[in-house]
Amino acid sequence: MNFDYNSTRPKLILAEYGRNVQNMVDYICTLPTKEERNKHAQIVIDMMGVLNPHLRDVSDFKHKLWDHLQIISDFKLDIDSPYPIATAKSVKHEVEHLGYPQHSIKFKHYGFTVEKMIDKALKVTDEPKREQMVIGIANFMKMAYVTWNKDSVSDELIIQDLKELSGYQLTLPEGTVLTKLDFKTPPPGNRVKGPTTGNSSGNNNNSSSNNNNSSGYQSKGSGGSGKPRMSNNNNNMKRNNFGGSNNNNNNNRNRKPQNNYNNNKRG
Repeated sequence: MNFDYNSTRPKLILAEYGRNVQNMVDYICTLPTKEERNKHAQIVIDMMGVLNPHLRDVSDFKHKLWDHLQIISDFKLDIDSPYPIATAKSVKHEVEHLGYPQHSIKFKHYGFTVEKMIDKALKVTDEPKREQMVIGIANFMKMAYVTWNKDSVSDELIIQDLKELSGYQLTLPEGTVLTKLDFKTPPPGNRVKGPTTGNSSGNNNNSSSNNNNSSGYQSKGSGGSGKPRMSNNNNNMKRNNFGGSNNNNNNNRNRKPQNNYNNNKRG
């Protein structure tokens, strides 16, 4: 038995369209008349647009589909295209070689930028401006050194490296104090990336539980039985209500009907 594997089939030119589109394009190339090829090519273009809807986001995606149709046919399809027919030279471009910069850096932990700044400072003729540039370069060198080495670095070492990089042309006076840099990382337990809501939610839960205990429940730990009890405020309110209702009933009982009394007196 002979099995048809993908490894034995011809290689797909544009694999994103699949084997069926490749076979249909190959069939269109075998049609004898251009009218039939144009008719079938339009159908295949519509199908290619359905298979790759992301191309609709590309500007002038129809033009891209017609170019893909020519690429799939290996530029052998003779049809009337609404766009300029793509050719092998117009589609396939040779990639230009990007040369990787090669610099012989003396002190790699300072970087090549420091050497460029030193070369620029050597060309400055104004002494006050040159001194300011040298101090700025020394501070930058100290920052770059501490970035790669977290241990403390002395200013004398930075000044000595600056002399070597400049060929002993850029120097700083003795006793020069560079910018103090402190790189202190917080302990692991104090590293908080964003506002945490766990504590606030816990406090809210505690406060709500306290409110519930004070209003309706008595905790067992405080000597209570854990049974619901009425708060003093609620009891006082109920007592006042009951007392008010009794007083109203008493007043209604003691109240005499004035109208009947007056009528009987008149009679």
